[in-house]
Amino acid sequence: MTSCAKAILCLGGVLLSVAAQAAPDDRAMGIYLEAGTTPQSGRSTDSLTLGLTRPFGANYPLWGGDVSFYWDAFLSGWRAPKPHGNDNDNYAQIGAIANVRYRFGEGGSPWFLDAGIGGTVMDHLYRTPDREFSTAFQFTEVIGAGLNFGAQREHEVSVRFQHFSNGRIKEPNPGENFVRVRYLYRY
Repeated sequence: MTSCAKAILCLGGVLLSVAAQAAPDDRAMGIYLEAGTTPQSGRSTDSLTLGLTRPFGANYPLWGGDVSFYWDAFLSGWRAPKPHGNDNDNYAQIGAIANVRYRFGEGGSPWFLDAGIGGTVMDHLYRTPDREFSTAFQFTEVIGAGLNFGAQREHEVSVRFQHFSNGRIKEPNPGENFVRVRYLYRY
């Protein structure tokens, strides 16, 4: 098991113990586990992410729905093919995203859309046979859709598309895209 995977599991245990002590609420904090992969054919970078969400600001009615905001802080591990050879390389990443959520049905629907923008830092430069990042810092943008369920909407599943690039701070800047599935528990 890699040190990144051990750190994610350790952090997860601590966060779950905190979560077990609090009651869920629609505007409560959340803890999530997310798995993803790159959609390119011929190679695959896989990711596993553990994170926390925290609502902020007031909700606003908009177009027959409800708009809310939340912070997302996460620790992620990537596993990607090395540029040369048959081995894989592991990457650790930490990041934060400011998100906006639109909930349908004047806020009463279990269905929602998310969009966010943030920044991340990786432990070393990401390099694969066809991509090479020039900076450890990356901007990130995410869009997603999902639904809540449970007596107090404490469970949440979503599908998210996430892009990473350095915003042309330095070249090369090929970026990387992930399709991710998230399970979140609100506490």
